[in-house]
Amino acid sequence: MTPIFQFEGIYTPIITPLLPDGSFNRDGLADQVEHLIGAGVHGIISGGSTGENYAQTVEQRLDLAQFTKDRIKGRLPLIVGTGTMRTEDSIALANGAREMGADAILLATPPYAVPTERENALNALAIDRAANLPVMLYNYPGRMGVNMGEEFLDRVGRSRNICAIKESSGDINRVHLLARDYPHIQMSCGMDDQALEFFAWGARSWVCAGSNFLPEEHVALYQACAVEGDFAKGRRIMSAMMPLMRVLEQGGKFVQCVKHGTTMAGVNTGGVMPPLKPLNKDDKRELDQVIRVLKSTIADIQKG
Repeated sequence: MTPIFQFEGIYTPIITPLLPDGSFNRDGLADQVEHLIGAGVHGIISGGSTGENYAQTVEQRLDLAQFTKDRIKGRLPLIVGTGTMRTEDSIALANGAREMGADAILLATPPYAVPTERENALNALAIDRAANLPVMLYNYPGRMGVNMGEEFLDRVGRSRNICAIKESSGDINRVHLLARDYPHIQMSCGMDDQALEFFAWGARSWVCAGSNFLPEEHVALYQACAVEGDFAKGRRIMSAMMPLMRVLEQGGKFVQCVKHGTTMAGVNTGGVMPPLKPLNKDDKRELDQVIRVLKSTIADIQKG
């Protein structure tokens, strides 16, 4: 079965810039859209966890998605995240994505509920029906509590809308399973420190929050591995990126690091939404140093 949408390249789950009073900074969001498009990413995801969707209402998320779509102006695909705790809210987001003309939706397991495979599949198919758009599944058991296992994949895979899966389990055996047994579902890297392995097993896309502030470097790894098939170059780029992966994942400060990195790249993100707090000075200094070394190293690799 040929997918109705081909996910190719770097898909950025876009951050949500804030004003000092905590409201959304629309000018900042518009600037970030232009920054990403200018840097060569291949698609933008609105309403992901990197965009702090957990701290927003359905109405706010749809408003941000519509604003993002209007700023993209058809230059890149827009994928709308539908992940929530309540099926009704996910369906509302799916309906909104369809009505605004989004290109696809990102569909996750509802957190905390710990559904069975059958329950999770029926939930996903209800959201799929509401959107009637191409779907990228999102498997993140570390946050959601359960895997999108084989029973789930067998059930939802009957829908022609199910095109891809963002695999964020961290289990390399899942990469093998998806590549071998579910080749009709495009595999997208959702575990940054395994990007090289994903590309080696045939992934054609990477959903990476770090591309908010290092888009060219993430595109460089995709280009080397997925386009040129130059895994020797890819290994050098990936080696240069590994210190960043460690900093992003340490101490539960992922969103804070991404937003600080984006501010350092020129788009003032204005901090993070409660309950999170901004990075302290030591964390900022460490991240700044890692970014400087990474950019310099990858620039040298690109020069040959």
